[in-house]
Amino acid sequence: MNKSKLPECIVEALQDSLALLEKAARASHAEATHESSKAENKYDTRGLEAAYLAGGQARQAREILESIKVYGYLSVKEFGAADPIEVSALVELETSGETGTYFIGPRSGGLELAYNGTEIMVITPQSPLGQQLMGKKTGERWTTNFNGSRVNFRIGSVK
Repeated sequence: MNKSKLPECIVEALQDSLALLEKAARASHAEATHESSKAENKYDTRGLEAAYLAGGQARQAREILESIKVYGYLSVKEFGAADPIEVSALVELETSGETGTYFIGPRSGGLELAYNGTEIMVITPQSPLGQQLMGKKTGERWTTNFNGSRVNFRIGSVK
């Protein structure tokens, strides 16, 4: 799989998320400042809650904008079977008979997207799985505790 356009695809997914978030933030701000949100008594916190929500959405929007900037400058490295996993690796990981595809990105862990007909999840080196993958190579196996049970992993390929 050619992954050269993957950062662009990630940026597009982030821009879509940002557009939805901005729409929700405008609605929250309108709710917080609307006359009907004025407290009727000391226990009425609708306006305050809407203001907190709008503030949180604004922070999340700033994080997405920073991620878009980082992915815009990300150089994608091609990996061979002997190369250790690092940022920009596309990893096929086998566990319990299932195969998942993960992109090791600098930010936006948890983002899921379809790329060239494959479902890919972005993970960061700081995530628990990312920490375990960093430095490993194609074909390596390991077992770890995950959510209270033992899980066997095998790296199918690194691109």
